[in-house]
Amino acid sequence: MTSEGIAGVLLAGGLSRRMGGGDKSLRTLGGRSILERIVATVRPQVGPLVLNANGDPARFAAFGLPVAADVVEGFAGPLAGVLTGMEWARANAPDCRWLASFATDAPFIPNDLVARLAAAVEREGADLACARSDGREHPVFGLWRVDLADDLRRAMVEEDMRKVDAWTARYRLAVADFATDPVDPFFNTNRPDDLAEAERLMAAGLVR
Repeated sequence: MTSEGIAGVLLAGGLSRRMGGGDKSLRTLGGRSILERIVATVRPQVGPLVLNANGDPARFAAFGLPVAADVVEGFAGPLAGVLTGMEWARANAPDCRWLASFATDAPFIPNDLVARLAAAVEREGADLACARSDGREHPVFGLWRVDLADDLRRAMVEEDMRKVDAWTARYRLAVADFATDPVDPFFNTNRPDDLAEAERLMAAGLVR
């Protein structure tokens, strides 16, 4: 499995309620937007890359990425973003059999995330993979078989499926473990206090 054969989806379709609304990913951290940091980390790890976001796509124009709104209405959560990425990949990147997903509120994600997820899939012959740190799984940082798109759409539309782990439990899920020293790489900036903590971690030289 090569990076060129893996499409990527950046999940930015939420409402950011705990941050007070707006786009969490466009908040500034260390002089750059969080999304700019994440795109720089993610681009070398995947082939085609799409941004899943709702509302006016023009606010993301500077990133030069295709923007795809949720294909399931009602702000249905991360699964809707994953499905959007799968269906986008199927239509626009037919050579990509896998989709990597990334939350856009985690500024310190590893630059070997996709490689380690792919290794876990291959090692275990799995259908899906997700990251784990400090004993906690992070299903939004995942690797998904694109050919499961129809199954996921059916689950979301006919069963009202919304919980990521409820859906992944139906398949063989591999897990890639990541160390949390000096910082949990999946630390997320959900609230203003988290953003302040991220600035502190950067100022202390613990992360770039």
